[in-house]
Order: sequence, then C-alpha cells, then structure tokens
Amino acid sequence: MKLPENLLAGILVRRYKRFLADVTLDSGETITVHCPNSGSMTGCDLPGSPVILSRSDKPGRKYPHTWELVRVKGCWIGINTGITPALVREGILNGVVAELQGYGVIRPEVTRGASRLDLLLTGEQGRCWVEVKSVTLADNGLALFPDSVTLRGQKHLVELMDVVRSGERGVIFYVVQRGDCGAMAPADRIDPRYGELLREAVSSGVEALAYRGEVSPDGVHLATRLQLIIDN
Repeated sequence: MKLPENLLAGILVRRYKRFLADVTLDSGETITVHCPNSGSMTGCDLPGSPVILSRSDKPGRKYPHTWELVRVKGCWIGINTGITPALVREGILNGVVAELQGYGVIRPEVTRGASRLDLLLTGEQGRCWVEVKSVTLADNGLALFPDSVTLRGQKHLVELMDVVRSGERGVIFYVVQRGDCGAMAPADRIDPRYGELLREAVSSGVEALAYRGEVSPDGVHLATRLQLIIDN
C-alpha cells in the first residue's frame, strides 16, 4: 500500500491526549497533527524521533495532517492503525497471505454479535471472519501485542471463539508494522487477560496469524509470516 503523495518530514516534539502530537517540520514550523493510534505507543513516541506525515484536504478537519511513520533506531515503524485491514486485504489479493486464499468476496467492517470485525471473506468454502490488529511494540526483536490493556481486543477474541463454535472460520491477524522483528508473542506483562484469551481462542480453533510489514516512506506492504509464540 502506497502512502499518500506530498508527504512531509519532521521531528516529533511530543504526543499527547492519545490522538494528538506536535511535530516540527523541516521548514522549522511546529504544527499539531492527528495521531491515528489509541495505544500507548511505547518506544514509538520518543521526542526527537524523525516522523512522516500525510495531509488531507478534506473539509472540516481540525488537524489536516496525519502522523504515518516514525523512525526509531534506524527502523521505520507504521503507527497508523487505520490502514491495517486494507494491508491484509491487499496481501490476500496479491497472494502474499497464502492462508486466506480462495474466497471470492472480501467485505470490510461487518457486524457480528456485539462486535464489528474487520473483514468477512466469503466463497464456495464458506465464510471466514478476520479481526486485524496493528503491532508496533517490540522488545529485542520480538513483536508484542497489545501495548496497553485492550478490553476491545479481548471482546474480539471472545467473538472469534463464537465464530468457530458456529462452524465458521475465525482468524486473528496481527500486522507487525516494523521490519526488525523475527517473531511475535502476546504482551502478558501488559495485558495478562488478553494473553489468556488468545491461548484459549487458539485452543478452541481460532487461527492466529502474524505477518511482518515492509515499512518505508514509499509505503507499507505485508512481507513474510512470523512465528507466533503463545506457549507460556
């Protein structure tokens, strides 16, 4: 997936109120931008880090610029959680995600029960419900999710278990938006309940996939599947 054209480079001053950040542009001007990530962004919100911004001319936006990427220790990291379902869709359509081939229709944001899941795949082989999570936290080459307690994420795992019980296919799909990780695991120290539910979900038949993305100012693309370590 290519990032929007006319990107701007800058330096992060601070991130605050979850959805706002101040950035000093290369021109020297400091602006407030939208931060499209509700997590803690641990390790990705360090003042002084190089960042990449996009701009929207959509009427009514209070802050026209969106924070897309941050560079930490030489690694570009995608922090925009809103693009991850589209990344997975792209990966399915171009054949990168081998595990989700053979479905004729991909629908975004479909309500099931008390949840809205990111993708519904349908075809001759039935239906497959996919919930997508964006991963930015890492520790010594190990990607970790979540980076803060996520009741919403816990609810999605419960919903996927119900999907499997109903006879349909359920998938939790982690998109690691950084290229310096060789495997992924649940962040048990941050949200132990999420880790418990993930292990329960996998034992119940929910499929868990993790893919690493190639991230650069040119765009973000799914690259290779990562090992998902869920054993305690």
